[in-house]
Amino acid sequence: MFMPRPCGCKGIRTCLICEREFDVEPPGKHYENKNKYEYCYLCEKAWEGINVTSNHPHHLGLSYDFPGVQLVLDFITQDEEKELVDGCDSISWDLSQSGRRKQNFGPKTNFKKRRINAGSFYGFPAFSKFAQEKLRKEKILSDFQTIEQCAIEYRVETGACIDPHIDDSWVWGERVISVNLLSDSVLTMTKYTGSMERYNLNYFFSTETTKESQRQNENLDEQDQFPIVRIPMPRYSLLVLYGSARYEWEHAIYRSDIKERRICMAYREFTPEYLQGGKNYASIGQEIISKAQSFWS
Repeated sequence: MFMPRPCGCKGIRTCLICEREFDVEPPGKHYENKNKYEYCYLCEKAWEGINVTSNHPHHLGLSYDFPGVQLVLDFITQDEEKELVDGCDSISWDLSQSGRRKQNFGPKTNFKKRRINAGSFYGFPAFSKFAQEKLRKEKILSDFQTIEQCAIEYRVETGACIDPHIDDSWVWGERVISVNLLSDSVLTMTKYTGSMERYNLNYFFSTETTKESQRQNENLDEQDQFPIVRIPMPRYSLLVLYGSARYEWEHAIYRSDIKERRICMAYREFTPEYLQGGKNYASIGQEIISKAQSFWS
């Protein structure tokens, strides 16, 4: 069961296909017994309950400040969605874990060893150029340079999901972007309670911040006081995570939140050391940034 499997899963990751084949229990939700809040993009707070945006500004119940999220509704049109989906489907999909399929365009990275090289990266498919240009029209993304573009497909029939995680902090910069295609979904946020070495978080946090975070992480009772925050991601929307939402909270997509086929277009930028003026710009950053200007057909 822990060997790589034909469905794409390996280790503890499972999908509906290998759960049936190996007769194993599906992954349980990580938040069943915790307080759940839902994010309202209109007031940038999380509130008790569901469909909380419909109650804005007359929210009921308790609220929880949740900075570091920007949600843009109707970021793309139906015709633009079709252009992206048709473009993705014109290219072969690669099997991934937990029932997902993916298409990844970006440099080759080794997060554990902190190594990066251009590898076979020569830019992005031409059908996606308009979406990257549209990202930079948002004020918060005006200087965003896409270095990695990843299309991630979730299907009901495979039980697709993605476990709680934080995008690596050594090479991927502060803004983590998702464009939601084909169906609505929800991003579930849980306060991170692990080591600062995981996800290379110690690269981002200062020494004092790291020490304080590690001290808090050792006190699980204290950490359990943080709620689960659910961020609705409507079809056609753009979601940007930055700041505390990006670095201090894990995000996940649960199987129960995939109701129809969904494609997430994910975009990542470099950390400052690989940008112009950074210590690794001349050695590798410049080459990759140059290749990221290209769009092929």
